[in-house]
Amino acid sequence: MKSVFVLQHSYERPVGIDESKFIGVYATRAKADAAVKRLMIQPGFRDHPDEFCIDEYELNQDHWGEVFV
Repeated sequence: MKSVFVLQHSYERPVGIDESKFIGVYATRAKADAAVKRLMIQPGFRDHPDEFCIDEYELNQDHWGEVFV
């Protein structure tokens, strides 16, 4: 395994507050896609079915390129 797939769900609520959920880390894109299909009909997700995000991360790599200023 050279990379993993991180699944999150985020959207902005009407009052201007970001709602974000870290869902999980998957070994394949297909498993992350299957999780989206399972969750998109559930409460907390079904009102925003297009707000899932899957990002691929290579293992043993830094993924932060800048420092806070």
